[in-house]
Amino acid sequence: MACLLETPIRMSVLSEVTASSRHYVDRLFDPDPQKVLQGVIDMKNAVIGNNKQKANLIVLGAVPRLLYLLQQEPSSTELKTECAVVLGSLAMGTENNVKSLLDCHIIPALLQGLLSPDLKFIEACLRCLRTIFTSPVTPEELLYTDATVIPHLMALLSRSRYTQEYICQIFSHCCKGPDHQTILFNHGAVQNIAHLLTSPSYKVRMQALKCFSVLAFENPQVSMTLVNVLVDGELLPQIFVKMLQRDKPIEMQLTSAKCLTYMCRAGAIRTDDSCIVLKTLPCLVRMCSKERLLEERVEGAETLAYLIEPDVELQRIASITDHLIAMLADYFKYPSSVSAITDIKRLDHDLKHAHELRQAAFKLYASLGANDEDIRKKNMAFQAEQKIKADILRSLSTEQLFRLLSDSDLNVLMKTLGLLRNLLSTRPHIDKIMSTHGKQIMQAVTLILEGEHSIEVKEQTLCILANIADGTTAKELIMTNDDILQKIKYYMGHSHVKLQLAAMFCISNLIWNEEEGSQERQDKLRDMGIVDILHKLSQSPDSNLCDKAKTALQQYLA
Repeated sequence: MACLLETPIRMSVLSEVTASSRHYVDRLFDPDPQKVLQGVIDMKNAVIGNNKQKANLIVLGAVPRLLYLLQQEPSSTELKTECAVVLGSLAMGTENNVKSLLDCHIIPALLQGLLSPDLKFIEACLRCLRTIFTSPVTPEELLYTDATVIPHLMALLSRSRYTQEYICQIFSHCCKGPDHQTILFNHGAVQNIAHLLTSPSYKVRMQALKCFSVLAFENPQVSMTLVNVLVDGELLPQIFVKMLQRDKPIEMQLTSAKCLTYMCRAGAIRTDDSCIVLKTLPCLVRMCSKERLLEERVEGAETLAYLIEPDVELQRIASITDHLIAMLADYFKYPSSVSAITDIKRLDHDLKHAHELRQAAFKLYASLGANDEDIRKKNMAFQAEQKIKADILRSLSTEQLFRLLSDSDLNVLMKTLGLLRNLLSTRPHIDKIMSTHGKQIMQAVTLILEGEHSIEVKEQTLCILANIADGTTAKELIMTNDDILQKIKYYMGHSHVKLQLAAMFCISNLIWNEEEGSQERQDKLRDMGIVDILHKLSQSPDSNLCDKAKTALQQYLA
């Protein structure tokens, strides 16, 4: 059967290949060099912006012939250059096109082409290499296989603004981790690229800037070097500060802020330096504004989260800068109207970024409350005033909050539970919030405890219940809900100690005998068999669980 199926599949592919496509490939084999050159030029014009034509030519075997012509000594420089241009155009198609080119060993052929004395040919090879290396299907290790390649690329940086742009772009896409950073650094990347930041070409300046951002990321050696580099009499950090000013393009502002952020995190710039406090941090907060593109808002929030994560004072400054918290609340409201979007591709793009926006906002919330309990206002809710909690609920909207509690992403769900737990702290606040939103919160808690969730998610949810049980009036929402009480009882006998402890906190708060109505609650829970479970747990090998059970039993004896 397998053999019978092969022919129709092959025919269906070839049926897409037109006679004119075959004609383009046939002309590559003409004995007349001028006709071959004209054939390649015609092919170049035919494939520009035409993915179907690109796929046809690849299926018909154009790539091996183009690579052959590109590497042959007798081929004119003009023909070699045009071959490189066509190959670059083919690489700009689909990821499958790039895979086909890689299978034909295009990278070694193009790298060999860089040894040519002809600048136009070198530029065409670099442009094609740039396109291939920026594709997600290309292994960046291919740039480092031959030890002579990096030093040769460094030498080519001085040839033209195009060699500068393409080589910097290749470096920034192929620098993944400390090993690559070290190779580039040891071959003089910092010194060779620094002066490009003052190039008259915006594209060159931008690609040089991106290079520095990937070189400095979590790399103290590079960062310490960058901080002392002079370009036209100015230190690099000063140049980066100029590049993040409001009058510069957003892409440049954001990348400059990333460079300064990474240098700061690597210990090369102090966290209280004015270039961080007065320039970098405010720039990143601006990037979180709803006026920015979705991708910029994601990058801005994630970079800001990374900048402030280890430093309490930066967290404090960020929390009071330009209404940042209100900006982050907007991250959860996108897309605002799915029905208004008629373009399916746009909808898919927006939904994808809606998820990324939520992730970025939660990373920033986490960083805002990373080190100081008082700043956990961590979402801005821990030990916060009632007014701040009300502002959070109003900005985020309770509908959005409960929608996030059903999110399939574990990180989003955990961060939302953490936010809710912090909102439900301090008795008057617990009672106030539960009097308004108690029904929805209890429904959400029930659904999570019944669902297929991780230990961590269920532990966090039981801790929310324990906070509710600490309320004065709110605890009645648990006591009058037999379903929830049975779930607490179930988790007291669970095999995982974390869940047993969390359930124990719920019970302890419900039976505490100094509070009004404790006798009735104790009686109801005794009738459910809770006291019997407490006796068993008081013999637990886990000392923490054992102590908590004994403390709870004492409430019955008091």
